[in-house]
Amino acid sequence: MSQSDRVRAAVLACLDDTKAEDIVTIDLAGKSSIADCMVIASGRSQRHVGSVADYLVEAVKKAGCKTPRVEGMTHSDWVLIDAGDVLVHVFRPEVRDFYNLERLWSADMPEDQLAN
Repeated sequence: MSQSDRVRAAVLACLDDTKAEDIVTIDLAGKSSIADCMVIASGRSQRHVGSVADYLVEAVKKAGCKTPRVEGMTHSDWVLIDAGDVLVHVFRPEVRDFYNLERLWSADMPEDQLAN
């Protein structure tokens, strides 16, 4: 298992453990050189988004990403965790709906696989 696979598995397990909602994984292979995959999830409130992000940072460190970069913790409306080959976005639902990253990055995904 590659480090990217370990980090992605750790991210998905952590999101499940912290009760994140509407989790979507987008394969970026062939779409972008910035990462191998992007994971998008929602938290129920600013506090929940911040808490999920805190746990995610620890999970990706344990999975082998020594220095994940984090943006957005101050307001916790949208937190981005850059774990190298895995990008994780945790949103409040209203903010997620506004930016609609799934539609932007998943133009070729079937409609039923996109979060609404």
